[in-house]
Amino acid sequence: MATEITFEQAQVETFREVRKRIKDEESPRSVRPHLVAILPRGEAIRNFVYTGALDEVARDAEVTLLSVMPSNDVNDLLSARYRRVLPLREIEERRIVGSIREMLNTAHGRWLWSKAAQERWRLRDLEANTSSLRLKRWAKKLACYPFNSSAGLNLLSRIERISSRRLRTTDEYVRLFKELQPSLVFNGSHVHSLVAIQAVQAAQWLGIPTAAFIFSWDNLTSQGRIIPLYDYYLVWNEMIRDQLLQIYSSIRPEQIIVTGTPQFDFHFRRTFSWTREEFCSRVGASPARPIVLYSTGMPNHMPGEPRIVEGIAAMLREMTDLGSPQLLVRVYPKDRTGRFERTKRENPDILFPEIPWDAAWLTPKIEDSYLLTSTLRHVAAGVNVASTISLELCMFDKPVINVGYNPPGVDISPVDYGRYYEFDHYRPVVESGAVTLARSESEMRTMLRQALVEPEIDSCRRRALIKRMFGNALDGYSGVRVAGSLLQVARSLDRKWATS
Repeated sequence: MATEITFEQAQVETFREVRKRIKDEESPRSVRPHLVAILPRGEAIRNFVYTGALDEVARDAEVTLLSVMPSNDVNDLLSARYRRVLPLREIEERRIVGSIREMLNTAHGRWLWSKAAQERWRLRDLEANTSSLRLKRWAKKLACYPFNSSAGLNLLSRIERISSRRLRTTDEYVRLFKELQPSLVFNGSHVHSLVAIQAVQAAQWLGIPTAAFIFSWDNLTSQGRIIPLYDYYLVWNEMIRDQLLQIYSSIRPEQIIVTGTPQFDFHFRRTFSWTREEFCSRVGASPARPIVLYSTGMPNHMPGEPRIVEGIAAMLREMTDLGSPQLLVRVYPKDRTGRFERTKRENPDILFPEIPWDAAWLTPKIEDSYLLTSTLRHVAAGVNVASTISLELCMFDKPVINVGYNPPGVDISPVDYGRYYEFDHYRPVVESGAVTLARSESEMRTMLRQALVEPEIDSCRRRALIKRMFGNALDGYSGVRVAGSLLQVARSLDRKWATS
């Protein structure tokens, strides 16, 4: 089968074993640069291992991997590809350090005051629904207000960094990096840095340069402050580059490298696309009938979403004149609530393909790259709530309908689906006209029919959006550009040290 993965068996080394082997080798430092890559989340394994990005680095540099270990299969995969593979583990910090970091994130959100930050602030206020919780919430808000400025944030950031170092609970990464002497430490996902923070800051304490990949397009305006700050940043596009410079006054333009994102590389590699017949056979669909994709969201952000799905399925059943369209639902891989089980039982005509992810560390399997790419290629249109998959559908020039109404008959207050389209990262997508926004079930019915009858109607807008956001970066080689950028930085740093 095309999606099977076979790798030779290899045992992951412990810190002690690696340190012993380094000492036993007693060889001078290689002229090749040495990259330590940190993979703190399953999606980072997909982005930089499955795409071959780190394999490209390993052609011209020593590569040491610090990674979460979701399964034995992933362990074997990593150990077969890279000479040194170490488990990345979350290390408990002192409570005061976590409190300072939380204060820094809260103050950053209040200063930034993006639409997403405002929404998070509002929801945290509503969650404080008892006297004691309200008191704690007010205390946190009062504590962060003195730092609600660029100067205040810089001061609080210094306090956080000092406390992290002086109150540290381990030196194991410091000892490891002293022996490895890497040229560069690269964090493959800055937003998932809690498990990575001990390793990243250990490198910084030793004066080892660090780099981070900005994981997604909403991270800077929706996911809190970058902690800690890095020496270099790899980003999707110029828009994210400009946001970084605007939000963080200490970051200079030369620290940011635009590479594109490897997560979309699979879509532009023909080997990751099944034929329509094979795809339909795998998901239980009829090749002769149109397929509409519904991509679900996070359960805490989209409560009552099964009711939306059931409503859309009912609309499609009425469209017999359009070839009886089929509804295929891609359940958000991180949703482990089982909230669609009743919908599956009561609506056997709705297709719910299994999404091949490991629950541990929310890790996509390589098989999902085939499934997602083929889904995007073979569906007639897509529906979702302000999701990244809107961009992916536009890459394939497929009509996109966004849900802008709450589930009918379901009390989901205080959530409002329509509010997500005001968020800073997504508002330009709606304004571009590349997607249509259904504010009611009636509008959804009309837009579904139009998408199936006239799929080309917004094609120019979709192509213009993708060109504006990604330029020429959607070519299947973003992982290669990431590798080249990391090698270039590592080599320049080695030269700098050699001449200093």
